Amino acid sequence: MHFQINRNSICLVSMLLFFTALSAQTTDSLKLYNKEGIASYYADKFNGRITTSGERFSNNKLTAAHRSLPFGALVKVTNMQTKKWVILKINDRGPRSHKRIIDVSRKAAKHLGMLNGKGIVWVRVEELPAQVETPKK
Repeated sequence: MHFQINRNSICLVSMLLFFTALSAQTTDSLKLYNKEGIASYYADKFNGRITTSGERFSNNKLTAAHRSLPFGALVKVTNMQTKKWVILKINDRGPRSHKRIIDVSRKAAKHLGMLNGKGIVWVRVEELPAQVETPKK
């Protein structure tokens, strides 16, 4: 049996490999973090301290600590009981307790209705897609 290889077949195979790789990369980039678990909020003693990202922590900002999401990532945190939600920026690592999936600032805890009670709630944490920046003129 004899196979003839010409430019057209090489080009076709190259294009097929390229689009297959591109498709796999696009699919992987769409897998955003989405989990449920317990959220807690930062104690007042952490106010003003430097976070792992290098930012100064403020209980008056909408920020959070997460173990693996990249610094600067935006997440939607929803209180699963009340359905209250808030958008937060990840700027620290934590929580230290492995029973919890996220630590939020006091301002975020207020939005989520966490300040009346034990200070912990069952939440859903959804990573939001990165925003595409428009070129500056």
